[in-house]
Amino acid sequence: MSEKILMKGNEAIATAAVRCGCDGYFGYPITPQSEILETLVEFNPETTNGMVVLQAESETAAINMLYGGAACGKRVMTSSSSPGISLMTEGISYIAGAELPCIIVNVMRGGPGLGTIQPGQADYFQTVKGGGHGDYRVIALAPASVQEMNDFVELGFELAFKYRNPVMIITDGVIGQMMEKVELSPVRPRLSEAEIAQYYGDWATTGKPPHRNRNVVTSLDLDPCKQEQFNIKLQTKYRTMEQTETRYEAYMCHDAEYLLVAYGLSARVCQKAVELARNAGLKVGLIRPITLFPYPYEAIERMLPQIKGILAVEMSAGQMVEDVSIAVKGKAPIYFHGRTGGMLPSPEDVFKLVEHIACGTFDQAGVAGINKLLIR
Repeated sequence: MSEKILMKGNEAIATAAVRCGCDGYFGYPITPQSEILETLVEFNPETTNGMVVLQAESETAAINMLYGGAACGKRVMTSSSSPGISLMTEGISYIAGAELPCIIVNVMRGGPGLGTIQPGQADYFQTVKGGGHGDYRVIALAPASVQEMNDFVELGFELAFKYRNPVMIITDGVIGQMMEKVELSPVRPRLSEAEIAQYYGDWATTGKPPHRNRNVVTSLDLDPCKQEQFNIKLQTKYRTMEQTETRYEAYMCHDAEYLLVAYGLSARVCQKAVELARNAGLKVGLIRPITLFPYPYEAIERMLPQIKGILAVEMSAGQMVEDVSIAVKGKAPIYFHGRTGGMLPSPEDVFKLVEHIACGTFDQAGVAGINKLLIR
């Protein structure tokens, strides 16, 4: 029988890391993700089977410790919240440039600047459009429940090692702090050096055995011809991710005439708004992107022949909505509803906006937040 327990989203991430064989966690406290580090510190060595848990002196130190652990072929992860992730972006670019696997968790807060410790979703551009310098991508997983906070740790390591690429679990302060029942992941043994080489390739810096040359992990190549070929290799890898790793959830979309698009907490709000709309006789559905990169463009595009209007809902001034626009290609009206500064959208407000879209009176809705028509 599977083990179930009531816990916070942050606690679920920490517990999943231990149970799926994470070798090391390096992090620094910042609200609203500090419970990840605190939970891991509370585990004793016997419980973690020797997993290294270290509070670094800063976010910059933590991401570079991650670089070192990943270069050795270890399952390593870190976590932070928005300003802390900004401090990590140089290191994330280095890790992507060195093709190393790891997990980075961002429990988003409101911004810009120090902003607020309340939840936000305004780190979308930073996450899916690169964030740091250079042409790199991270696979971005967006959980909408405490259960997915648990599940996406193991999935994240699978994807990270499959593609030798950083994976970011991007969530928000509400999902991180809320408590729900969680079915815990099975306890799995850590992979040995030999198993890493067998399953994922003999690339890690584990010493020089007689059968191969030494492995060098770096993101530096001063020969522009070689560097361009490496960049082409990376872009080919990212296209493969787009073709094979796109994930999303469709809710009540089979006959939908109006479509909501939202991720994370905003998607949970929109699911309730769909139910309100259906009870009122409006055919509304929801597309919830689970991977923000790769983004589920095709899932939205397939629905366009039946759709009269699309409403993107975010806890930001409008970032993911640009990817919605790419999917739509001007073939349907796109509206946006955003709450910022730590404020949350409500199902009633989203429902009211859909009603006004259906009536052609969106600009008269009088709903708090940022409401705008992007494409008519």
